[in-house]
Amino acid sequence: MVTPLAPVLVATDLDGTLLRSDDTVSPRTRAALARATAAGALHLVVTGRPVPNIRALLADLGYEGIAVCGQGTQVYDAGSARMLHSVALDRELAETALGKIEAEAGGVFAAVDQDGADGVTLIEQGYRMPHASLPARTVTRRSELFATPVIKVLVRHPELTDDELTALARAAVGDLASVTMAGPGTVELAPYGVDKGTGIALATEQLDRDPAGAVAFGDMPNDLPMFRLCGHGVAMADAHPELKAAADEITLSNEEDGVAVVLERLFDQRAQPFLQ
Repeated sequence: MVTPLAPVLVATDLDGTLLRSDDTVSPRTRAALARATAAGALHLVVTGRPVPNIRALLADLGYEGIAVCGQGTQVYDAGSARMLHSVALDRELAETALGKIEAEAGGVFAAVDQDGADGVTLIEQGYRMPHASLPARTVTRRSELFATPVIKVLVRHPELTDDELTALARAAVGDLASVTMAGPGTVELAPYGVDKGTGIALATEQLDRDPAGAVAFGDMPNDLPMFRLCGHGVAMADAHPELKAAADEITLSNEEDGVAVVLERLFDQRAQPFLQ
């Protein structure tokens, strides 16, 4: 029998992956993460959510490490409450990109995540937040979205599916921004070339860990760059087909403790580390 390998880093997406639908982490998953860290692995949160929208969650988890937030635009040290890295999306390019999308698709509803550790999410009238628990402020004019620096733009279309909007936006925007699908009803524009993979590269440099020795968990196409960088990619049972196709294995859903199932296997007492 082949001896199982235990990763030196556990990279987890939040929505649809680590979190259940009520935005909580189950006791079983908490215990599995504790077992992993006790064995010497580091837990790295990697999320599309901006820093302000995860601070309470990280506190509840007792998480004091580095987190990759905002689709890779932010690297945040939860222990010291300090932003280690942040990159903003050029606002003129963002407005141009929106114009190009609307020229092809007709009107869209837009939102933005502001830059900074205390930035807020601003939404146009008609934009519906994908998670009711996430705070947002409604503006009356699109220009108000770009009154201060932003890290990313979120777009919704009244008729196109997420896959259709993602493909159309990617073709229309070109190298003005990186386009990704981050969840149901969540198509996002980030600074060109910035994604979860670039965020993990920065974080692992800070942590002095090789991402090749990491196991990564995700559920949507925005997790593809994370899977490409990490040694082992695990898709949730209800993940997007594009991510499942790129995964090394598929686990149970987030509601069924899919992350815990894999970690319990990897951190069996007989497991040896990925990296010697």
